[in-house]
Amino acid sequence: MYAISLGDDGAELRPLEPWRAEEFLVHIDRGREFVGQYNGLPDVVTDLESSRAFLQAYAEKAAADAGRLYGIRTDGTLVGAVLFRRMDVEQGTAEAGCWLEPSAVGKGLVTRATRVIIDWAVEERGIHRVEWWVSAVNEPSIAVARRLGMTRDGVLRESCLHGGKRHDEEIWSVLAPEWRAARQAS
Repeated sequence: MYAISLGDDGAELRPLEPWRAEEFLVHIDRGREFVGQYNGLPDVVTDLESSRAFLQAYAEKAAADAGRLYGIRTDGTLVGAVLFRRMDVEQGTAEAGCWLEPSAVGKGLVTRATRVIIDWAVEERGIHRVEWWVSAVNEPSIAVARRLGMTRDGVLRESCLHGGKRHDEEIWSVLAPEWRAARQAS
């Protein structure tokens, strides 16, 4: 299996595949409460069967060129992920997302990993627009969108039901020409 280095700290990005279901469940269990603040994944991945099903669904999305899921590892331990929840190559659009368990927060892992997958989507798959949907109160995730050079397109008022409450969602995006220009400037 391949790994993509995320920097000098040993962090790396690797595909998450169905045969990793047990490890994935352990990872979700470590971060269940933290991840669940803004993300419904802990409600979906509750046992080994649902863990395997979640990873299988992303394997099928990858096979259909409709999404991808990559694990973020530090010192060999799965601590988070970045993904394309949706990807429509024909339309040239994709929605990126992420999560981390608490031990991995504040190290720039999501920003570095998301740069890798956006580069791939833009340069290899011809994606023109990458979106980032985020709870309007999830400041760390909004900060990632800003660091990635995304523009806030708007707010979907009370569009997301999570934890029994309606939440506003912000949509951020970056277009391929903006992405390339920013990468050349850095």
